[in-house]
Amino acid sequence: MKPGATSESYPAAPSRIANLRKFSFRFYERVQPWIAPGLRNAQFAYRDLLEAHVKVASRWLDIGCGRRLFPEWMPQANEHETRIIRSARSAFGIDPDFSSLIDNRTMPVRVLGDGSTLPFAEGSFDLVTANMVVEHVADPDALLREAHRILKPGGLFVFHTPNLHSYATYLSTLVPESWKKRLVGVIEGRKDEDVFPTHYRMNLPSRIQSLAEKNGFRVSLLNMQESSAQAVVLGPAVLFELLWIRILRLRMFHGWRSNIIAVLQKEPNDSRDSR
Repeated sequence: MKPGATSESYPAAPSRIANLRKFSFRFYERVQPWIAPGLRNAQFAYRDLLEAHVKVASRWLDIGCGRRLFPEWMPQANEHETRIIRSARSAFGIDPDFSSLIDNRTMPVRVLGDGSTLPFAEGSFDLVTANMVVEHVADPDALLREAHRILKPGGLFVFHTPNLHSYATYLSTLVPESWKKRLVGVIEGRKDEDVFPTHYRMNLPSRIQSLAEKNGFRVSLLNMQESSAQAVVLGPAVLFELLWIRILRLRMFHGWRSNIIAVLQKEPNDSRDSR
């Protein structure tokens, strides 16, 4: 389940629960600024970082581009996507879901494919990105090998993913896959076809560090990022999550924040390039 929720996060609900949702969101919007002032969804932090890096990249590949770069609930999502994409000299997206690629109207070049076998030549890109994708990857070694191969020396792999030590992510690992689509539909309002199996094999700082080093990357940024509450639809029960988020702002508890934003850099003179 993707961490984070705002009143814009969910589409219109069936009438029998619409009033409950409205009450829950109004309650959340009133209490959140008092308990966790300044709280915002981690997608905004990822967007800011992505915008900064795309500006200096001439060739960019987004892995798992799906239907869009950012969730549709984000204010002016299409405008932000268009501006960021136009700032790159060339932008490519790849995704294994054909219907998602058809629906994607902003990425100029879209390719049907998998992150473990990227159909691009060595050293093709300055920047590779992935937004809420690596948690779905069964073989992170294969993903990192391919990202390393297609990046130019010094190139970057920037990604945003849930933290496995977050309470919400950990609880989601206990839910049978057969139940997840229904639960995500209720909590996040996503359609069944947009809910994919999760593995969480690169979702801890220690795992990211070891996998990066193993595959020729240096970790240049590893942020444990807070995000907006997920239990919004539970009404007053969200108070407990907001209190927990406030506690996580203490540095001694930062390892349990809900999201990870990482930047991996391909070593400029990696010996693999000479093979």
